[in-house]
Amino acid sequence: MSEYKPRSVDEIAQCVAQDIKEGMYVNLGIGQPTRVADFLPKDKDIFLHSENGVLGMGPAPEEGQEDGDLINAGKQYITLLKGGSYFHHGDSFAMIRGGHIDLCVLGAFEVAENGDIANWFLGRENDIPAVGGAMDLAVGAKQVYVIMDHVSKNGEPKIVKTLKLPITGERCVNRIYTDLAVIDVTEQGLVVREMVAGLTFDALQAKTGAKLIG
Repeated sequence: MSEYKPRSVDEIAQCVAQDIKEGMYVNLGIGQPTRVADFLPKDKDIFLHSENGVLGMGPAPEEGQEDGDLINAGKQYITLLKGGSYFHHGDSFAMIRGGHIDLCVLGAFEVAENGDIANWFLGRENDIPAVGGAMDLAVGAKQVYVIMDHVSKNGEPKIVKTLKLPITGERCVNRIYTDLAVIDVTEQGLVVREMVAGLTFDALQAKTGAKLIG
């Protein structure tokens, strides 16, 4: 059996950050995706957008330096870079729906091999659905990256042939970053770009509910 160490949340966020190109307008979804902001290179101009009406976000503030007027859509404190601004959330969604966001990074419960994503409702009794801006971002952003664990807490694959959970967006995911691998969603199928050290392709396939291409 191969020995490997899954990536931490911060290590996944670093992987995403290094793939974001200079000049991009990027929305970071609620939860794990917000960590990407802390690893963006300071020598690149990358413009972070939040659907509650912020453009030009920086990393999380130092403890004790929080500003109650500066939060993201996940109700986390943020910083504002020079030239940044905040505005009505209606204008923010106009940016999303108008196709002005180059990339969004979303969390997910499931991603299908054709790029369908489910990230707003697990379908469990008494759970409160939380759509937020995910449906708008899934169809409005030019590219969609997903951050998630490769399998659920029960060990079930989260990358699947067909979604079992309520869909957020159809055929919209371009790349998946998990604690085990980086996978591109292509017309030919799911192409493995990178795996953690020590993990074999067969072991990764065994944890995936859809066919992978090496």
